[in-house]
Amino acid sequence: MHAPPPATPMMQQYFALKAEAGDCLLFYRMGDFFELFFDDAKAAAQILDIALTSRGDGVPMCGVPAHSAEGYLARLIKAGCRVAIAEQVETPEEAKKRGGSKALVARDIVRFVTAGTLTEEALLEPRRANVLAAVCEVRGLIGLAACDISTGRMELEECPADRLGAALARLGASEVVVPDGWADAPPEAIQRPGRDFASDGGEARLRAAHGVATLDGFGSFSRTMLAAAGGLIAYLDHVGRGRLPLLLPPVAREGQAHLAMDEATRASLEILVSSQGGRRGSLIEAVDRCVTGAGARQLAEDLSAPLTDANAIEARLALVQWLRDDALLRADLRTVLRALPDLGRALGRVVAGRGSPRDLGQLRDGLSEARRIHDHLNTRPDRPALLDALLPRLTGHGALTDLYARALVAAPPTERGQGGYIAEGYDHALDALRETSGNARRAIAALEAKYRDQTGIAALKIRHNGVLGYFVEVPAKHADALMAADSGFTHRQTMAGAVRFNALALHEEASRIAEAGGHALAAEEAHFEELTAEAVKARQAIAATAEALARLDVSCGQAERAAEGGWSRPAIDQDACLEIEGGRHPVVETALAARGERFVANDCRLGPDDRLWLVGGPNMGGKSTFLRQNALIVLLAQAGGFVPAMRARIGLTDRLFSRVGASDNLARGRSTFMVEMVETAAILAQASERSFVILDEVGRGTSTYDGLALAWAVVEAVHGVNKCRCLFATHYHELSRLAESCEALSLHHVRAREWQGDLVLLHELAEGPADRSYGLAVAKLAGVPAPVVARASAVLERLEKGRAETGGLAAGLGDLPLFAAAIEHKQEVVDTLRERLGALDVDALSPREALDLLYELKREAGKLP
Repeated sequence: MHAPPPATPMMQQYFALKAEAGDCLLFYRMGDFFELFFDDAKAAAQILDIALTSRGDGVPMCGVPAHSAEGYLARLIKAGCRVAIAEQVETPEEAKKRGGSKALVARDIVRFVTAGTLTEEALLEPRRANVLAAVCEVRGLIGLAACDISTGRMELEECPADRLGAALARLGASEVVVPDGWADAPPEAIQRPGRDFASDGGEARLRAAHGVATLDGFGSFSRTMLAAAGGLIAYLDHVGRGRLPLLLPPVAREGQAHLAMDEATRASLEILVSSQGGRRGSLIEAVDRCVTGAGARQLAEDLSAPLTDANAIEARLALVQWLRDDALLRADLRTVLRALPDLGRALGRVVAGRGSPRDLGQLRDGLSEARRIHDHLNTRPDRPALLDALLPRLTGHGALTDLYARALVAAPPTERGQGGYIAEGYDHALDALRETSGNARRAIAALEAKYRDQTGIAALKIRHNGVLGYFVEVPAKHADALMAADSGFTHRQTMAGAVRFNALALHEEASRIAEAGGHALAAEEAHFEELTAEAVKARQAIAATAEALARLDVSCGQAERAAEGGWSRPAIDQDACLEIEGGRHPVVETALAARGERFVANDCRLGPDDRLWLVGGPNMGGKSTFLRQNALIVLLAQAGGFVPAMRARIGLTDRLFSRVGASDNLARGRSTFMVEMVETAAILAQASERSFVILDEVGRGTSTYDGLALAWAVVEAVHGVNKCRCLFATHYHELSRLAESCEALSLHHVRAREWQGDLVLLHELAEGPADRSYGLAVAKLAGVPAPVVARASAVLERLEKGRAETGGLAAGLGDLPLFAAAIEHKQEVVDTLRERLGALDVDALSPREALDLLYELKREAGKLP
């Protein structure tokens, strides 16, 4: 808690601003520093590892230099903080004119810096989108609005409540905004007033943001989508203090247009983030060969939301094929793309009012290079349809690039406060001001030489600083000559070894410099605003060019990866099939290659008559790798890329499920087995005949009998009810008996052999059930002490002997009815109450016996269903 505010005007101002900032840290501008006070100071000092001091009145405080604030902001945002920036909105001179010599400089919060609203280059990861999402519920449906304000891309979608987790997992939002009081809001979401999430208000905000009378030109949006959009734009308006960032026209996302994957599947397949929490070891690290940040962000979007439309997939594949087949063209194109600036993010900063001359220069250079790429590719024969669709977006900016080429210097600076970014010849009046300033500086150099001759002091210099301006400086031993009344010099300041003076002629030249420099800076600032306005007017066309360049980079990168790894173009089929010859796991293969080892490729052939493979074999034998590699091949193919296989035929998949390697979720109070069952339940409830499911070791987290029973029932359900393509890895040999009753199930195993007492894992898939588990051999391989392995061997021998005598765990399972028949069978309900009442001789009961019997029947009725 804050201490009561002291009576000083500054602290009163601080507390008023802090009340506005709410739960954000307040960066309070004081001169060249941003200061933090009270609990904000304590929190920031700990996160930033800077000194925590205190004012004279004991108030805790710490500060960071304003010129390097971005680096500190990045660390605070990464730590989960939100920051309000309170700037001085007037100069000290203006404050004195307003309220006298002791007037406090006015300050105001100019912006809130949050994880989802960053645009600064230093605060963003170049190869990762920074998404802000707004989520709300309207009549049982969930509305989502998502935007990356660094590029302006905005998408709206609607989904059932049980699909919210999957949608948020796909978006990977840095920040989520929800209406206050929503009981089912995602954890750690930012709560905002519920009135912001009204659909009518959302529609009005979208129309106002894009300056249109109707949204019909952008598409059809449900009331749920518009409600979420209203919450998103209201939050952006709040954090920007009334100034909205770059927002491109919204796009409605159709759920059926993309391969659906829930949160557990994304985590299991390690698509964008590995199990260690970073990019290293993930699918995107193994696939990404993009040479631009925008391309890498587009690739991440492709992998997060693969397509389900065969024509769209084939269009991407055709462009990748075209580029893969022409290595020279691909190399030239990648060289040009590598030198391109990040057009989308430069545009985002310019439109948000945080642009610099360098950003305008990046727009000029990027759009000019886009035209060169267009002209080069446009002459190529046999162009794919997707390339023909992209080429027109690379042109149409000739007037803007010509303007910027004339107006800007070759390498504009990142700061505009010092000027120097408007090219010579663009504005003759500005050139004249610069010439005046330059002449005055030459005059000062001439004055310095004159004063040396006049005084005879060779060490005399004319210097400049921000406090005194221009002044004459001489060593202290020569100062007496200039102190004389008739010397023409006026004393200004005495230093330890030097004395500083002013002179009339110097003052006049300094005034000319200051006046000309001030007018020049004002003229450049006016030109900057004009140039910025031109970019804002063309923002949609520029953003389209940026997206086209990103798609070209992705296609080139996919072609490069295919050529590098010997990947093949998948055939996309409407049938529910999966035929992969020589399939490999891209991440594991990359890791093995780094160690000089070879990955063992395997085939997979699933179809209507053989859609469920039961895969057995030892731990470390490669079962999980086999399962995952086939899921990743499906994902890569439907994302529009080549796949790590000799040949692949992919039947279009609507949903992809992976239950491989579950871990506990202590934060939600769930054990590993509970997480496994929740994920399995989601698969059984949602998988369709067009889905692809990989399941690994279902039932391993409970007792042997429970686990086997659950695994048996799950296999039967997937086979007989869901009827989807499925790879099911297990150690339960008893499940092999299901091949007798499930006509579309086949048995397979990963091969292993024991050689001279040691286990040799071959990582090859073969037909038929596994002959044994090799569990003890794996334990020995892992370094379990020999006496423990020997004891386990003796116990195993006794258990196997008992199994042979009794028929084992699966004894009697052959007599079970099939799953489909079992679920139709209704258990007969025994009505014990009716039976007891029917056999009762009421006349033979005493009142006491009748009362006791009534209580007993009531207790029994409470136990019945």
